[in-house]
Amino acid sequence: MARKFLVCALLAGLLFACAKSEKDGGNGEMPRIDGKRVLMIIAYQNFRDEELLQPKGLLEKQGATVTLASSQLGVASGMLGAKATVDILVKDVKVSDYNAVIFVGGSGADEYWDDATAQAIVTETVNTGKLLCAICIAPVTLAKAGVLKGKRATVFSSERGKLEAEGAIYTGKNVEVDGKIITANGPNAAAEFARAIMKALQ
Repeated sequence: MARKFLVCALLAGLLFACAKSEKDGGNGEMPRIDGKRVLMIIAYQNFRDEELLQPKGLLEKQGATVTLASSQLGVASGMLGAKATVDILVKDVKVSDYNAVIFVGGSGADEYWDDATAQAIVTETVNTGKLLCAICIAPVTLAKAGVLKGKRATVFSSERGKLEAEGAIYTGKNVEVDGKIITANGPNAAAEFARAIMKALQ
């Protein structure tokens, strides 16, 4: 009798999972975001491969158009050997063209920490109600632009002090969402970061 009950419970669970998968278009927690335009800003040298490739791949799979911006045109290089063709210079970015702006991490991302153009993009993104996202050490750019003051945020642990010095509430989570600002702490959080972005864009 107990075995029969267990089989029935397992079947019910499987049917629920299938129904949920069908409702979500077969993609679990990943909604369709057709027509959404996303800008990803990467370091020209030493962006973090997973933090670009995983979100970019998932966003495009779910219907978004992704544009890559950097400080130089050409082929940017990742820390682990990935290559990415830059579509537009950071100085030529028009925030109004996008639904979301994402700053990708990696050791080279510190080139934007004190960059006036990058900080202007951050400020305009927030002021116009767009989605602003950053992963790994890139949330430091957001903090130095002044948009994380009083906001919950996360970052690669080595840079916690830089966020707190600018008034951010460091949570240490893999991914943190505070209104229209999404931050993540490193490459292991790249897929979860992408899912949070897609949910916010839905």
